[in-house]
Amino acid sequence: MNSVRKMAIAATAALMLLGIGLAQAADRTFTGEIMDSSCASMGSHAGMQKGKDATDPAVKKECTQACVKMGAKYVLYNATRKMTYKLDDQEKPADFAGQKVKVTGTYDAATKTIHVTDIQPAT
Repeated sequence: MNSVRKMAIAATAALMLLGIGLAQAADRTFTGEIMDSSCASMGSHAGMQKGKDATDPAVKKECTQACVKMGAKYVLYNATRKMTYKLDDQEKPADFAGQKVKVTGTYDAATKTIHVTDIQPAT
């Protein structure tokens, strides 16, 4: 009975270590622009910023922040892939509104959400 218990504890510990390793391996880096969900659904700020240069970084930032204040959510938009990723953390992206960034985290394909670990400016 004692050896069976030791084997069970060892097996549980091994599975826990394997799970930790898999969770760490799941972190990925995603690139794109921190946008608001409204503009990202259109692929641009142009629809909201008529008469302004929607490619100007200051206009992108202003538009993103304004749309979030009106209820939109911060998202990561990858223009190359035409892909929008929801972000579970709505505080970290605020500092990067309208900017190109690298977001590190795990991706939940079922909800199309990145569980944000870190955000850094893209270089």
